[in-house]
Amino acid sequence: MSIQIGDLAPDFKLFNTQKKEVSLSEQKGTNVILLFFPFAFSGTCTAELCKMRDDIAVYNDLNAVIFGISNDSVFSMIKYKEAQNLNFELLSDFNKTVSEAYDSLYADFIFGTKGVSKRSAFVIDKEGKIQYTEVLENAGEQPNYENIKACLEKLN
Repeated sequence: MSIQIGDLAPDFKLFNTQKKEVSLSEQKGTNVILLFFPFAFSGTCTAELCKMRDDIAVYNDLNAVIFGISNDSVFSMIKYKEAQNLNFELLSDFNKTVSEAYDSLYADFIFGTKGVSKRSAFVIDKEGKIQYTEVLENAGEQPNYENIKACLEKLN
């Protein structure tokens, strides 16, 4: 069963790059962008997250916080955030529970890997409800940033 617009977003607790637990429920009162991505240090993922980094002022003005989520370990995420100078949180979903809850897992992926986070974007409003979903089957594509911004504009 996939997540639909208007659904209450599945809550989660994941570790960030400061090795602290972050929960979605702590974000109530703020719009949230969840960006699931397959692999740190890969080309399309880096392009996507650097685009968000470079546009952070736009998302701040739209009262949104960004979380990048992948199945990479906390330790990989720390190095990736440093290497790319990312100015938003990266969260490790190493056990794949959140990716699964958001129906954002590739069953089979490159190099024989299984259960890798799908490139996906979700916008969650201040009450914790899903207002935008985009789950990409092709990991070489990026989310539609203009649609994400338009959704956030409607929420403000």
